[in-house]
Amino acid sequence: MEYFREPITTDDLLAAVGTEIGVSPWRSVSQTMIDRFADATDDHQFIHVDPERAMRETSFGGTIAHGFLSLSLLSTLAYETIPPLEGATVGINYGFDEVRFKAPVRSGARVRARFVLVKANIRPSGWIEVAHDVTIEIEGSKKPALTARWLTLTQLPRQEETS
Repeated sequence: MEYFREPITTDDLLAAVGTEIGVSPWRSVSQTMIDRFADATDDHQFIHVDPERAMRETSFGGTIAHGFLSLSLLSTLAYETIPPLEGATVGINYGFDEVRFKAPVRSGARVRARFVLVKANIRPSGWIEVAHDVTIEIEGSKKPALTARWLTLTQLPRQEETS
């Protein structure tokens, strides 16, 4: 799916600190997605990959997504939601100040992310450090799947020094 969003300037970014940047579209978390994540991470715990056993032996009512699968969806949910920074050459994950898994994401559930920009720091090196408070919501649930403070770095071309 292609997303066409107008890039924003660094001035726009700085002015948006303290505001909700956007809410992503809903995304389904299928059993196939969960199984593929289990294969990629070699985490085949039954609560993720065995629907009958998970139904029988847990209070989840079936299988649930790995917490790290839910967390990893932030990249695509951000891409679908947050406008790109004008002139950016690359963006990377910088880490998390805090992640809390609040509720399980059941197989077949739909999730979306809410992004609040809490910090934007332009470094002299041309890198911009950004922090978002993110919440992954589960459709029909009062409790979110997770909350986190997500840190990213975006590189802009270095400005030539003038004399």
